[in-house]
Amino acid sequence: MRLLVVSQYFWPENFRVNELVSELVARGHDVTVLTGRPNYPEGRTFAEYKQDPGRFESYKNARIVRVPLRPRGNGSLQLALNYLSFLFWATLLGSWRLRGRQFDAVFSFQVSPVTSALPALWMSYLKRVPMLMWVLDLWPETLSAVGAVKSPRALIAIGRMVGYIYRHCDRVLVQSQAFVASVERWSGSSARVRYFPAWVEAVFDNGSSEIAPEVANFHDSFNVMFAGNIGEAQDFPSILAAATSMKHRKDIRWLIVGDSRAMGEVRTEIERRGLEGTMILLGRHALERMPSFFKAADAMLVSLKSDPVFDMTIPGKVQSYLATGVPILGMLGGEGARVIAESGAGLVCDAGDGTALAYNVEKLAAMPSGERAAMGERGRNYARLEFDRAVLISRLEEWLSELTRSGTDPRRPARSS
Repeated sequence: MRLLVVSQYFWPENFRVNELVSELVARGHDVTVLTGRPNYPEGRTFAEYKQDPGRFESYKNARIVRVPLRPRGNGSLQLALNYLSFLFWATLLGSWRLRGRQFDAVFSFQVSPVTSALPALWMSYLKRVPMLMWVLDLWPETLSAVGAVKSPRALIAIGRMVGYIYRHCDRVLVQSQAFVASVERWSGSSARVRYFPAWVEAVFDNGSSEIAPEVANFHDSFNVMFAGNIGEAQDFPSILAAATSMKHRKDIRWLIVGDSRAMGEVRTEIERRGLEGTMILLGRHALERMPSFFKAADAMLVSLKSDPVFDMTIPGKVQSYLATGVPILGMLGGEGARVIAESGAGLVCDAGDGTALAYNVEKLAAMPSGERAAMGERGRNYARLEFDRAVLISRLEEWLSELTRSGTDPRRPARSS
């Protein structure tokens, strides 16, 4: 099939859409990606891209069409302009650069913002082909949860836009079963919804990585590792509260692998709380290196703020954590907590409960190593059963084939069956 993938984020930024594209190409599909200039998560266009943009015009034999994009910067205004710039340029310039190109389907990778699906919808209309949208962040609920939009009227208006997008998709794929109710609320139907969770990334298939030199010296402590974006949703204040209550435990370290626009504030708070010796900021590193960092971990930490929308979410890192065979410490509710508890892969406490998190850290650290190893192995087995990459991408191929055979007309709302 000839596939157009529309995503505001793409390689060299680290998102699962990269691996999805790679897998589809490996299966013989002709894939083109419409995306922006890489700047996530620091908020600045990547230096290596500015030095040599030509290096980033293809990825694993997929063609990349990049449009101008205002970097995320720092602050809500800059972020809004970032979102709008992709919407504008991907719709206007993207359609021009893809003129004359024929596709069999359009695939929209939708983390925030949902507006990134609008250029995909436009391309679906222009090319007269079906569109699938993979929803990993719920809008407008996420905007409300992080306090980005507080006006009820604005949230309702955004919700109507979301409903319009859902109604004009031929399939809406959701990363969590709990997302179905939101799709039904805004679109009026859940008939076109399909469950499509994130998979374990290929980089975790091979467990033979050497330990990363950045963490090789931390062998004398029990290491709790957090990996990924450090944002509002991850509730770092509660993690800091847990670490502060335990800073007398010099045998326990918190290793933070990741970055965000708010990293300066986190660093300042670590210094203010006197956590320099126990909470180590290791910065952002390529996804390919993550297994070598995870080698130093005795526990993997995942957290989300207390909010109904986050309770519906399975953080993408959960699948990766399960595959490592390392016990998981969860400070979250809902679907993410359910997966950890159901798998038997770790210990979970309520979202926002730093005191309970500290208790679970100490409990896990005191546990015999054999019990921790058994936890990790249960997680690995659960990941194989529930989040197998080959099975999930084959399922996506079936949906794509079904739609391309059905002759869906994207000029009108997708069928409800």
